[in-house]
Amino acid sequence: MTDNGTGPDIETDTNTATDTTGILDEALERLHTRGPERQGRLTNHAPMAVEALAARGRPEAVHKWLDLYAPKLEEFPAGVEPVTDADWRAALGDPRRAADWIAYFGRELGAHPWREVLARWWPRLLPGMYGGSTHPVIRVGHAVRTLEAGGETAPRLAELAHGLGYWAARHHPVTGLAPLPGAESAAAALDAVPPLADRTDGGFPARLGRVRALPAWAASVDGPEEARHRLTELVRAATHRYATHGHGDEVMLVHAATAPNAVLRALPALPRALWVPSLHAAWTASAAVTAMYAPDAPVAYDPPGSFTAGEVFERALAHGDEHVIKLTDTALDVGDEQALAAALRAIELGEPLR
Repeated sequence: MTDNGTGPDIETDTNTATDTTGILDEALERLHTRGPERQGRLTNHAPMAVEALAARGRPEAVHKWLDLYAPKLEEFPAGVEPVTDADWRAALGDPRRAADWIAYFGRELGAHPWREVLARWWPRLLPGMYGGSTHPVIRVGHAVRTLEAGGETAPRLAELAHGLGYWAARHHPVTGLAPLPGAESAAAALDAVPPLADRTDGGFPARLGRVRALPAWAASVDGPEEARHRLTELVRAATHRYATHGHGDEVMLVHAATAPNAVLRALPALPRALWVPSLHAAWTASAAVTAMYAPDAPVAYDPPGSFTAGEVFERALAHGDEHVIKLTDTALDVGDEQALAAALRAIELGEPLR
């Protein structure tokens, strides 16, 4: 490895590692006393970032990073009233009920296997994956990965409860989208997404409400393996695209790649019958983010050198921004030079964590 001054190379390079130190579980326990949001609208990214650090072979960096991020955390919110099997529909999409939803899923995961709970709730939650700027499904994707890789410890099951609860509280469907002419490849379909006429007014929810039409893509897919293949293609295309389009909004355009990648990570834990609708929801999320934040024109990007995947992740860790870490984590899943270039572009564009 080339010594870039940021630390040792990652032992697993593009592969993920199982954290056997217990540090991730410690960090999750620490985070579960804090709320899923701050200032009533901004997402707590810490659970996702620390899972990425542990998965990429850097658990020893988790608490140091978390100490830097800690000022952004808020106390866990108060509950309103318990969510029950009889009345959960009335509580769906109510952000005031986040604590109630997290408690509900804690009870469910204490009584049933986590894959069973995930399979039952995934089709209920999937239509609303656009709430919370897609962060809830991303948090669930990280939680599923660590459960699959590291065993069913109590903190990891609790993290899934927090992710599902946040998703239920921020559940926000998108309906009535008109189909536009699409393209065969995911990359070409993303290029065909028409940008909003006004990309300066309002945050994510307001802009999402102005998305009226998106190109059709992968609409004829009807088998689970093809759905997985096309979803992998979408993640790759959205990650590559960040290198030339990320300047449109260096933070929000990250989610065009990380949201579908969260869905892709969850597929192995889901019944295969859910893979096709998961692909369609992931496309809508990626395309909608592209419509809301794409720049007027792409800008060519030449990386500042040749780096291994491990070196790129070390640079992301040294930078520290949570979105940079998460996009780099997704870029390592993709694993090619264009994806690493996108991660390096995010490092250049993002505001470092101090």
